[in-house]
Amino acid sequence: MHPMVQLSCALLYLQPQSHFQKAYSSGVHKSKYWESTYEDALDLIARIPRLAGYIYRHTYKDSMIAPNEELDLAGNYAHMMGYDSFEFRECLRGYLTIHTDHEGGNVSAHTTKLVGSALSDPYLSYSAGLNGLAGPLHGLANQEVLLFLTDMQRQVGNHPTNE
Repeated sequence: MHPMVQLSCALLYLQPQSHFQKAYSSGVHKSKYWESTYEDALDLIARIPRLAGYIYRHTYKDSMIAPNEELDLAGNYAHMMGYDSFEFRECLRGYLTIHTDHEGGNVSAHTTKLVGSALSDPYLSYSAGLNGLAGPLHGLANQEVLLFLTDMQRQVGNHPTNE
């Protein structure tokens, strides 16, 4: 199963823990929706690196790595993937910074906002956005580029000049 599918499924599995869903079901006033939505968003921010690290290890390696509570989000994510070098952590930190700044014009951010506008909780909304991200004209394009570069490197060789 593709890692994006695994992450989407994991978020849907966690959805029954949604603060918003529970508050809405109990009849909370709409002026208070933001509070439980905020709690869900914080929970997602805290949970996604661990889920993504586990999915990476499950897909490409053979064992899971427990989180290190001493590390920040990017450092802990790198650690759970199995990469503990300072350089990798900094690279991942930059990568995450660049990719988290989505204003809403792309498929995944737009889908997340659109599903959320129907008062779906953040677990459902984010899962929907991930499904949009997995398309070949959006996030999957990054995977295709990596596959192209890996194949080209294999065919041409690892040297900067082909002697």
